[in-house]
Amino acid sequence: MSSALAPMITATARWLTTAYPSSNEGALSRALVEVQATQAVTAAALLRYPTTVDADLVLIAGPGGAGRLDTLVGGVATAPEDEDQAWRTWVDEVVASWAACLLGNPALAATAVDALVADHRSASPDQFRRLTEPGDRELGAAALLRHPDLLAPVADLHRDRLREALDVDTSNAA
Repeated sequence: MSSALAPMITATARWLTTAYPSSNEGALSRALVEVQATQAVTAAALLRYPTTVDADLVLIAGPGGAGRLDTLVGGVATAPEDEDQAWRTWVDEVVASWAACLLGNPALAATAVDALVADHRSASPDQFRRLTEPGDRELGAAALLRHPDLLAPVADLHRDRLREALDVDTSNAA
């Protein structure tokens, strides 16, 4: 993976964990939500930007920011309250949408990880275990982050493009 994707992955995962925080209190629950969001965003970013050139172009052009995503989720949960807003410019809407699709649909997540493992020699299924095989603790902590109805406004934005990228039948909704 190109290091050019690192700021975008970090910012997009941060946006997801802000928009869909842990439903449980405690540092462990927050960490489990963060790990699941990061794995979903990483998988989505690798699918969206499969080559080093693609990743470098994101660095040059910039990913677009969180503005439209904030509007979709009501803006309250993700609106910046402090002056530290620069990270929000590194949120990638398509990657956030694809990650939301993966988080809300375990079968699609497994298909995506299988595609990554086949295409990227450095990718392994173990890197995405909390995304594809979450335990009860992960699912409990990430109830909001994995709820298909809550994710729908974001996931629906670019779901068809993800299905095309994975060569999955686009006639089936979900």
